[in-house]
Amino acid sequence: MREVNFDGLVGPSHNYAGLSLGNIASASNRGGVSRPREAALQGIAKMRRMIGLGLVQGMLLPHERPNAGWLRALGFSGSDDAVLAAAWKEEPALLANAMSASAMWTANAATVSPAADTQDGKVHLSVANLSTMLHRSTEPAQTERQLRIAFADERYFTVHPALPARLGDEGAANFMRLGASHADKSTEVFVYGRAGQGPFPARQSEAAGRAVARRHGLEPEGQLHVRQADAAIAAGAFHNDVVAVANEHVLFCHEQAFADRDAVFSTLAQRVPGLTILEAPADRVSLDDAISSYLFNCQLVTLPDGSMALVVPSESRENARVWAWLQEIVAGPNPISSIEVIEVRESMRNGGGPACLRLRVALVDRALAAVDQRFIVDEAKCDVLARVVERWWPERIQPHDLGSGDLWHACRAARAHLLEALSFNPGEV
Repeated sequence: MREVNFDGLVGPSHNYAGLSLGNIASASNRGGVSRPREAALQGIAKMRRMIGLGLVQGMLLPHERPNAGWLRALGFSGSDDAVLAAAWKEEPALLANAMSASAMWTANAATVSPAADTQDGKVHLSVANLSTMLHRSTEPAQTERQLRIAFADERYFTVHPALPARLGDEGAANFMRLGASHADKSTEVFVYGRAGQGPFPARQSEAAGRAVARRHGLEPEGQLHVRQADAAIAAGAFHNDVVAVANEHVLFCHEQAFADRDAVFSTLAQRVPGLTILEAPADRVSLDDAISSYLFNCQLVTLPDGSMALVVPSESRENARVWAWLQEIVAGPNPISSIEVIEVRESMRNGGGPACLRLRVALVDRALAAVDQRFIVDEAKCDVLARVVERWWPERIQPHDLGSGDLWHACRAARAHLLEALSFNPGEV
């Protein structure tokens, strides 16, 4: 079984509107000048690095932006440009939501249960409803359309629609899988927040995790529902993947990630053969350090030789306390043998690190062959992506540009050229 990381290509409307309450980086950079071209090229470079490590790489496409259809459903009328112009004049915040490129963070696209864990032996994918944040709540329909194309072969895959909006579900960003290996039946960990605690919303509900586990056909002993620590959410860990990540039998986390840390560790120790917990103590790495550096919003991956690598943002290296602790981890007696430092600063400034940019899907070879290969990326396809981005993606977006017809047209044209280069038909995705 091989794990494929499906990265979101950063869309041409990437901007800093600061729409995400509880996301410290997003709020801090609100109103700044974004660089969509650089952001997308950084993401492509990350995909190239993963391929270079010997891993299988996939991608998901930017959503259609600006989303004039969504604004039309809110009562604006006329041509697409007329709808956008009216929204900019009357309710510019709504237009900002319609321009969001947040679908780039595909860790929020869905929750995925590999075939080894499910009763019917298929890979199950549940589209996330992202109902807590207005700009993200517009994404599920387009995400589902892409997933149904990529994973269309019903011999291997079942794609479920989003849960009802009242059950807040933010996908794999609040999900971990722990077992002896990707191929083994594992414990799927669903992490939720307690509503009404602290200054920021808890975006994942316990009910959503339990619903996903039922529809995916998980055995009771194959699931674990864990509450995120209130302190982590209050500090800006709006998703669990800001304070914890897992890979095979390794849990890499902060001491203050979970509300009942001891019970979580005890249960996992009983269920996961050879469990290794690598925990950053709060007196060495504070929550503020972890969140500002996105130390745990890394990719923890198994390399072809069986060792593991941490793929961290450059911000982790720039924090002396974080980097010193990481050096101790790599030097210690554990499966992590190397650190890969990557540059995704444009995504980081909007609150998404390496882990946010990818959706993990573990697949046996025959299931991998059944995936629509337009969504699988190699070096040649990276070259295609880079050429399209360099030619068509806007170089800069300032806050007032969101109301510009020139930008709307540029974003539509950029996506159209991307779809053509990847052999997607107009309107297919």
